[in-house]
Amino acid sequence: MSKAIETVLIYGYGVMGQGVAKTFADAGFTTIVKSRRKLEALPARVSAIERLPERAPDLVIEFVPEEVRLKQAVYAEIEAAYASNAPLIATGTSGLDLVELGRKLKRPERFLGVHYFMPADAAPVVEVMAGLATPREDVDRVADALRRTGKEPVVLYKPIVGFLVNRLQHALLHEAYYLIEAGVASAEDIDHAARRMLAPRMCLNGLIQQKDISGLKIHADAQRSIVPKLFHNAVPNPMLQAMVARGHTGLAAGRGFYDWSGCDVEGVRRQASSQLARLLEFLKNGVGAPAPGTVPKAVSR
Repeated sequence: MSKAIETVLIYGYGVMGQGVAKTFADAGFTTIVKSRRKLEALPARVSAIERLPERAPDLVIEFVPEEVRLKQAVYAEIEAAYASNAPLIATGTSGLDLVELGRKLKRPERFLGVHYFMPADAAPVVEVMAGLATPREDVDRVADALRRTGKEPVVLYKPIVGFLVNRLQHALLHEAYYLIEAGVASAEDIDHAARRMLAPRMCLNGLIQQKDISGLKIHADAQRSIVPKLFHNAVPNPMLQAMVARGHTGLAAGRGFYDWSGCDVEGVRRQASSQLARLLEFLKNGVGAPAPGTVPKAVSR
């Protein structure tokens, strides 16, 4: 049986790295962060280093900027430091291709992806995804370590660009942006529909289970009518790309799909984080446990 993960090195200490380090330290893991910056006010039980330690950690998670070459240089540094005792190396990327990221690794079987969501210390779900050659047991080891930090891992045993959540999110957003651009619906109406209809049902029954409950016959009939008319293409939405090029990048810039001028930027973010925490707490404890005889079993495929 493989050794459980006990020592974790966080390589890169931006906003995401800070939140992740705290979750491991709070759970009792030996937690080390590596950063070029001089770090102050570290969370309790977190130590900082400038050079890789002599003894290999069990797991390294990198959170350096989203550039393939920069990340590959980090992996080369780690592999050179621990040639005889390679740790598991996880990338914190949200959208880069794990196959491409791991292409130059000497030990590609030690490479995988770990995708946290903001805020990393509070968001309950973390995605764990295998690289091209990662054994299933090592993916499970990392997922188990994340469970010990209080997270709820979503596990993918094959690499795919975007993990699971971002692929679903971007499929939905691609259609939403098209509806805005084509003048069919406003951003406000789309968000209202998401908040008041899609999100509440998904909170309770997920995406797939809800269709079982509603009935697959009517769903299959609707697919035949609707899917051919959806906006299918392989091009990033030009309206969104143009907005970003103009500097309309959302809350921090004061304008995106909404006009945020005059708003308290940090106050908006604090409120979003606080409201999410309260909603998650309600879903966990306020909705109530499923009634007897209402929980389905997974179907083997």
